[in-house]
Amino acid sequence: GPMIGPENYEVGPEFHQRFVAEDPAWGRFFSPSSRAGHFLFDLPGYVVMRLEEAGVGRVRDVARCTYAEDEAFFSYRRATHRGEEDYGRQLSAIMLAP
Repeated sequence: GPMIGPENYEVGPEFHQRFVAEDPAWGRFFSPSSRAGHFLFDLPGYVVMRLEEAGVGRVRDVARCTYAEDEAFFSYRRATHRGEEDYGRQLSAIMLAP
């Protein structure tokens, strides 16, 4: 489902360190940010990989960014960056079928 895209999901060094400590191969989900010591995290890529590893048969990234698409989705991160006092909520659900 929709989620923040890698071009908008900046994380600090501690986030990156925890992931790479868990599995060094997960470093592929990070790219350097314009801010020193920070990274852009590919959450969609990571989620697809984890679902496939869990044996989910059909996995598809819908490539919809909740941060960038402000007309379609709410985003706490976007609202915080804009200094907005409140933000909407949304819910995503996954259905597993045999």
